[in-house]
Amino acid sequence: MYTQYRYSNSLKARSQHIQSLKVFLIKVVLRACSWLPLRANQALGTLIGLFAYYFPSDSRKVTQANLKLCFPELADLELKALTRQSLIETGKTGCEFGYVWHAPLAKVLSSIVQVTNQEILNNALEAKKGVIVLAPHLGSWETCGPFLTNCAPTTYLYKPPKLAGFEESMVAFRSRGSASLAPTNRRGIAMLIKALERGEIVGILPDQEPNEDGGVFAPFFGISALTMTLISRLAAKTGATVVTVFAKRLAQGQGFEIIFGAARLGIDSEDPVMAAAALNLSVEDCVRQVPSQYQWEYRRFKRQPDNSKNALYR
Repeated sequence: MYTQYRYSNSLKARSQHIQSLKVFLIKVVLRACSWLPLRANQALGTLIGLFAYYFPSDSRKVTQANLKLCFPELADLELKALTRQSLIETGKTGCEFGYVWHAPLAKVLSSIVQVTNQEILNNALEAKKGVIVLAPHLGSWETCGPFLTNCAPTTYLYKPPKLAGFEESMVAFRSRGSASLAPTNRRGIAMLIKALERGEIVGILPDQEPNEDGGVFAPFFGISALTMTLISRLAAKTGATVVTVFAKRLAQGQGFEIIFGAARLGIDSEDPVMAAAALNLSVEDCVRQVPSQYQWEYRRFKRQPDNSKNALYR
C-alpha cells in the first residue's frame, strides 16, 4: 500500500510539473507574439493553420465535420477550401492573443481601423438598463474586450481554463483597462447582475456549451446544440438590451473592423427554448458575415438531445 501511495504521489507531482511547463511555454509564446507586428503575427498564424490542415489533426477533423453539418450545400472542393481557410484564421486568432494581451492598450486600440453600427451600443447604453454584449468566437474576439472597456465600465464572464496555473495570468490579461472578470459561478452571476443594474456592459461568449442544467437544446445552423440560458435570464431579470459584436480581421494585417448588431427578438423570452433559438440566430447573423473566421474547431454539437455523443467527432 505504501508503494502504491508513493506511486500515486509521483504521478501527481509529474502531472503538476507538466502543467507548470505548459503554462510557462504558453506565457513565453504569448510574450514573443506581443513583440511582433500584427502582420507578422498573422503570418505565423497562417503557417500554424496550414500545418493543422495538411497534417492529420483533430482540429481539421472537427472543423470539417462542423462545416459539413452547417453548410450541407457546399460541394467537396468548397468544403475543403473553407476548412483550410478556417484553420488559417484560427491560427491567426491564437497568435493575436499575445498581441492583444501584452501590447500597450493604445497600440491594440489603434489596430481597430473601423467601427460599424456603434450607434447600436451607444443607444443601448443611453437606456441605462445595462447592455449584454454577445461576442462569439469569431474573428479576433479578444480584441473586442479592450474596445468595449474603452466605451464603458465592463464586466466579462469567463470560464476558468483547464490549465489551472494559467487562470491568474488570464484574469490579469483580460482585466487590463479596468475591466472586471466574473467567474462562471454564483458569485460571478451576482457580479453580472449588479453591473447591469448600474447600467454597465456585461460581455459574454455565447457559443460555448454549458452544463446540462444551464442550457437547453436549440437549433444552431439547423443543428440541435446545447445552448446557455443565462443570457435570457439576465435580460429578463434586468431589462438589459442585448447586442452582438465581433472583430472582423482585415486582409494583409491592416487591422480589425468592430461590427455591432442587434440581437434577435425573443432572446429575453420566458420560454427557454425560444430564447435559446433567438440567441443562436443572433450568433448565426454574425458568423454568416465572415464564416471562415469562426472557430469551427470547437465541438459545438458534441452532446445530443438523446444524451448521446456526436459520432462525427470520434
